[in-house]
Amino acid sequence: MTFDTKKLLRKVPEVTAVFWIAKLFTTAMGESTSDFFANTFNPYIVVGLSAVVLAVALTLQFNAQKYIAWIYWFAVSMVAVFGTMAADVLHKQFGVPYAISTTFFAVALALVFAIWYKVEKSLSIHAIDSKRREAFYWITVMTSFALGTAAGDWTAYSLGLGYLVSGIIFTAIMILPLLGYVMRRNEVLTFWAAYIITRPVGASFADWFGKSTSQTGLGFGDGPTSVVLAILLIITVTYMVMSRRERREELR
Repeated sequence: MTFDTKKLLRKVPEVTAVFWIAKLFTTAMGESTSDFFANTFNPYIVVGLSAVVLAVALTLQFNAQKYIAWIYWFAVSMVAVFGTMAADVLHKQFGVPYAISTTFFAVALALVFAIWYKVEKSLSIHAIDSKRREAFYWITVMTSFALGTAAGDWTAYSLGLGYLVSGIIFTAIMILPLLGYVMRRNEVLTFWAAYIITRPVGASFADWFGKSTSQTGLGFGDGPTSVVLAILLIITVTYMVMSRRERREELR
C-alpha cells in the first residue's frame, strides 16, 4: 500500500477531557506493566520483547491512513511501557542517578522540539498530516514518557517524597498548563507541557497503588494494578470509539 506523504489525513485524536483521561491511564499502566514484567522475568528479555511489540504498534500506526482509536492508543500504551523501561534501565542496569537521567531526557526532549520546529516550523498536533511530522510526534512522545518516568522516580526515590506526595505535586503542576490549554493560551506550549507532566502524574499514582508499604505504596502489587488500569483504558477507548466525535474523526 502506498501513501501520499505530502497529504495524509490527521493521525491523532481530538484533545478532549476523555483524551487526557486516556493519557493518564496509559502513563500509569505503562509504569505498572513495565515494573511487573521487569521484576518478574529477565529484564533483558522483557526489554527486547517490548521493543518488538512497540515496533509492531508503531508500524500499524504509521501504516494507517487516518486516525484509528484502537491503533493509536495501542501505540501510546507500548510507548508508555518501553519509555518506562528506557528510563529504568539507565538507573537499575547502569547506575545512572535519576537526577542525571531526568536531565538527560529533558535535554533530549528540548533537542527534539528544536529540530522538529526548525524542520516543520510548527509543533502543533493539529498539523500531524505527513509522515515526517508523524515521526517527530512519536519521537517526542517516546522521549516525554522516558523523561516523566525519570522525573517521577527522582522525586519519589532520590528526594524521598514518596509516591503519593510526588503524584500530588505533579498533578498541581499539570493543572496550570492544562487550564492554559483549555483557555486557549498558547495552545502548543500548554498542550506539550501538560502532556509531558501527565507521565509522572500517572506513574507516581500507579507506583503508589502497586508498590509495597515499605516503599511508601499501598501494596496492591504491580500486576493487579496493571490489569485494573488496562481495563480502565479499554473502557475509555471504547467510549471514544462509540462517541460521535471519535466516529467523525475516523470517518474523515
